[in-house]
Amino acid sequence: MTTYHPAHKGPLPAAEPPARAPPASPGLGSIMDMLTQIAEDNTLPKNVRRGAQGAWEELARESVAEDLRISSAVGILDDLANDVNLPVHGRTSIWSVISRLESLS
Repeated sequence: MTTYHPAHKGPLPAAEPPARAPPASPGLGSIMDMLTQIAEDNTLPKNVRRGAQGAWEELARESVAEDLRISSAVGILDDLANDVNLPVHGRTSIWSVISRLESLS
């Protein structure tokens, strides 16, 4: 369908297609779910929950290439895994997420 503008004679120029988001890896959704569980775990220190949320936000940034999002998230999680106040189950969960992220890159 051709659209016409009242002040312009003839059809309007075609609009450029919207920018497409980079394709997401199939496993990225489940990894983000794991980060959500960590961020909502009240047995973990607040800084660890905030860090998991930050890693989730890094992975959700569609304007950045996927490999950069993954490496940023791994960096955040690696810092969290080295926290001396982190309980063992939290460290294990974070290592699991890091392992799955590294398998994607």
